[in-house]
Amino acid sequence: MEASLAIYYGIILITVTLGLVYTWRVLNWIWLKPKRLEKLLREQGCNGNSYRLVLGDLKDSYKMGKKAKSKPMELSDDIIPRVIPYIQQLVQIYGKNPFIWSGTTPRLILTEPELIKDVLNRTSELQKPKYEIFKFLFSGLIIHEGEKWRKHRRLMNAAFQLEKLKIMAPSFLTSCIDMISKWESTLSSDGSGEIDIWPSLQNLTSDVISRNAFGSSYEEGKRIFDLQREQGELVMKNLVKSLIPLWRFIPTATQRRMHEIEKDIDSSLRYIINKREKAMKAGEATENDLLGLLLESNHQEIRDHGNNKNMGMSLEDVVGECKLFYLAGQESTSTMLVWTMILLSRYPDWQERAREEVLQIFGNKKPDYEGLNKLKIVSILMY
Repeated sequence: MEASLAIYYGIILITVTLGLVYTWRVLNWIWLKPKRLEKLLREQGCNGNSYRLVLGDLKDSYKMGKKAKSKPMELSDDIIPRVIPYIQQLVQIYGKNPFIWSGTTPRLILTEPELIKDVLNRTSELQKPKYEIFKFLFSGLIIHEGEKWRKHRRLMNAAFQLEKLKIMAPSFLTSCIDMISKWESTLSSDGSGEIDIWPSLQNLTSDVISRNAFGSSYEEGKRIFDLQREQGELVMKNLVKSLIPLWRFIPTATQRRMHEIEKDIDSSLRYIINKREKAMKAGEATENDLLGLLLESNHQEIRDHGNNKNMGMSLEDVVGECKLFYLAGQESTSTMLVWTMILLSRYPDWQERAREEVLQIFGNKKPDYEGLNKLKIVSILMY
């Protein structure tokens, strides 16, 4: 009887102890630690909103951003109120370098060039921000730090050398010609028409990346791209929810779909990479696409270190970098192209000068790499 009571009280003691430990950890995570960090920031002269439980500034930031995007955008260079209205408000209230609460984590906003330069020069001391939900969207160089980042950067640089990228110019041209041909087919008999260029330019960058990232596996690359675009939309829609404790363990329809897409993308990339690896081992020539260049760079690194596979990238690492090809190239490039065309429509004199330069250098010929280097006005407009 006494032994049974001892076991009973022991179980109660363990349960209470574990409950107290867990309660303390949760309390520290959602309140005590954020408040300590807030105090330290204010002691260093930083200002921002007071911490609010769990979500911090995210709810207000989301609402303000949604409201800004619900209104038509004025044709103006002042895009900050549209793109980051909440951050603009914080800067106006608290000064040049306020902090914002990203859930339970404060993040310092830097607007002064010297401070930004200082941070970029101290990447080994300052960790990159981490969001659990972003693992569905990307991996690779963008999230690595320390020695792993340096190794991946070195291998990626070898694949992105200018001489190797020149080889891809003809496929860039093919994608552009296809897009322009589709535009021309929609015009009326007098040569006029209205075209929504945003989806066209999104498809253009998708097409270019798929061709040049995977070469002969172009169609499969396009399918992966479409999946990753859907994944990006799901991630951004659920960014705020992901900060709710234990949310990622709730099997919602969105969560299930995100996991399905992640598995589909990973398995498809692994198939393409394994197929390419087998072809290289069989002595077939390396394809001049990003995947081929990356694999060749990786194999060279391993050979240079006595066939030590630890010196190169694993299959999982290569999959991560392939995902990054899409993420880093698609939205940034298509957005830049759209904004360039908007600005050209506002300044028709520069549009005319660019057109004259292109016709002067190429005439009716197809553009080539050597000619592109001579486009001074176009280069000014693009960069």
